[in-house]
Amino acid sequence: MLTRRNFLTGAATMLGAGMVSKAGAANIPEAQIITHATTLPPPLPPNGRPFNPVITLNGWSAPWRMKDDFKEFHLIAEPVVRELAPGMKATLWGYNGSSPGPTIEVVEGDKVRIFVTNKLPEHTSIHWHGQPLPNGMDGVGGLTQPQIPVGKTFVYEFVARRPGTFMYHPHADEVTQMAMGMMGSWITHPKNPAEHRVDRDFVFLLNAYDIDPGSYTPKVNTMLDFNLWTWNSRVFPGIDTLACRQGDRVRIRVGNLSMTNHPIHMHGHTFEVTGTDGGWVPKSARWPEVTVDIGVGQMRAFEFVATDPGDWSLHCHKGHHTMNAMGHGVPTMIGVDHRQVASKIIKIIPDYMVMGERGMADMGAMEMPLPDNTLPMMSGTGPFGPIEMGGMFTTVKVRKEQKPGDYSDPGWYKHPAGSLAYELK
Repeated sequence: MLTRRNFLTGAATMLGAGMVSKAGAANIPEAQIITHATTLPPPLPPNGRPFNPVITLNGWSAPWRMKDDFKEFHLIAEPVVRELAPGMKATLWGYNGSSPGPTIEVVEGDKVRIFVTNKLPEHTSIHWHGQPLPNGMDGVGGLTQPQIPVGKTFVYEFVARRPGTFMYHPHADEVTQMAMGMMGSWITHPKNPAEHRVDRDFVFLLNAYDIDPGSYTPKVNTMLDFNLWTWNSRVFPGIDTLACRQGDRVRIRVGNLSMTNHPIHMHGHTFEVTGTDGGWVPKSARWPEVTVDIGVGQMRAFEFVATDPGDWSLHCHKGHHTMNAMGHGVPTMIGVDHRQVASKIIKIIPDYMVMGERGMADMGAMEMPLPDNTLPMMSGTGPFGPIEMGGMFTTVKVRKEQKPGDYSDPGWYKHPAGSLAYELK
């Protein structure tokens, strides 16, 4: 008789750095034992789960419990406060106290039951973006279901049939609710944990806000002129780094729920696009890239081997998407001599500063007075001075000494002798 320890049930999914959901980790029951097995189940990953969990940038994965053969989750749609970066918070809408909401992780073939409670000031619904499921579970208010009234709970049940990377978001007053930050990631892991296996697996969503300087609430009717471009509702320098061990195979999953495309570019390494929200890309259809353009409503997964140590930039390649709270009406003043007019203005306004005469870098370095709850356009300091970035920017930090399962920031890279650009004397 064969016996084999089967997968753990009821554990709260945890970030690799040790963070757990705000609800706390559930008790881990004894693992079930398979008896009289006719086929041997695939071996478990070293973490003891039936999958290799993802790491959500500045986020977490939702806890679950097993009941009646269903894996049960609970999402609460509610107003939340999100820190975009140190020095600025926004009043948003989200799930379970966060925007985006927690990542949902399941395994191919799981029977899933999600309770969705509405604590917003208006009705809502929830759409499981990219999932093959029964029409009545698709979550389009008025079309496939009634709207979820304020204070009520609806239940969604379906089988996670296809492994891959998905999203969830409302399909009720969508312009307002998504502009307020209502969204989350969904990962369906392969039934065989050895399939599509990587050493590190990251996920985040692209979204954007239009928040006036000094204010806290996004303008929901903005169509194009957003001023805060975010990853998981965070901007640089508030976005987590992606800590990797040299030699690791790394996957980065990105979903786009903003209103424009984003060419995501990574320095120092070549990658292959290995997945979309439609499924995994066959190996014969992949090709090397350093930038992947992600359209609105799309998800992309790309993979690379972290061969070269260092602090490598990862960012959107649209220039204005790596800035914070820029003013669309600011004139270009490059080459304009301000000296005469500035001397007269300073007599009236002693704190007056010339801006943009030699480019915009001075604006990032100046100690400019800003309204409360407002970030500078360019911020963040590295080992060699201001990084002059904001918005959709972070770093992939590759280190030989990074331990498996350690996602903590290793600090700034120390360049070996002879490997650093230098000034010609």
